[in-house]
Amino acid sequence: MKVVILAGGRGTRLAPVTEFRPKPMVEVGGHPLLWHIMRHYSRYGHEEFVIALGFLGDVIKRYMVDYGTLSGSLRVDFRTNAAEPLDDSRLGWQVELVETGLDAQTGARLRRLAPHLRGGAFMLTYGDGVCDVDLDALLAYHRSHGRLATLTAVHPPARFGHLVFDDDRVASFSEKLQIGEGWINGGFFVFESEVLDLIPEGEEIALERQLLPKLAADGELHAYRHRSFWQCMDTQRDQELLEAFWQGGNAPWKTW
Repeated sequence: MKVVILAGGRGTRLAPVTEFRPKPMVEVGGHPLLWHIMRHYSRYGHEEFVIALGFLGDVIKRYMVDYGTLSGSLRVDFRTNAAEPLDDSRLGWQVELVETGLDAQTGARLRRLAPHLRGGAFMLTYGDGVCDVDLDALLAYHRSHGRLATLTAVHPPARFGHLVFDDDRVASFSEKLQIGEGWINGGFFVFESEVLDLIPEGEEIALERQLLPKLAADGELHAYRHRSFWQCMDTQRDQELLEAFWQGGNAPWKTW
């Protein structure tokens, strides 16, 4: 099954680290977040990727070309400049890198990928969040309800310390408490290809403001509730949190 990754936004809230690279290329543990996302999908056997490019898309193109060519051990023939792998450690990814507009909205980007996605269901996620969602279970749930779309619903991690009071005394303090109520869209979608026909060609619409509300109103959107780890990377604080997880040897999204 093909996996769409939306990787064209500017990532302004992560400035200045996104001044010369798109947000999915910000590194955690020495690898771009995009790599982490792709490794998770690959762990479940999904290795055909369609990446929607926009802002500084050439940075992602260059990374993919270099990673595909230079990873692992190589034999180089200087007479012909040909390089070939010496082992079978390379990943089996196939990656289509598609220019979808410098400042296009997410729905418009998806519509421009239509020629690459016809013929069945596909997965989609954003290029700025990691999760340990069981993709087999997500896909099975999607197939069980027979509707056009499934999103992964998550509890967002609290951004500030959570206080419990006993009168004026702080009875407890928890820095990383999961919010006990309220679900949000965590990405990690499954869409039937018919969804593409609901996006008017040439119009700048957003998944979140137009397409998903329409699917919900038509009864075509279901939610798979994920109660384990999810974390976006909107700010430098988020990046530092993910880096701390990785350096501490406790990265919940590392499923490979």
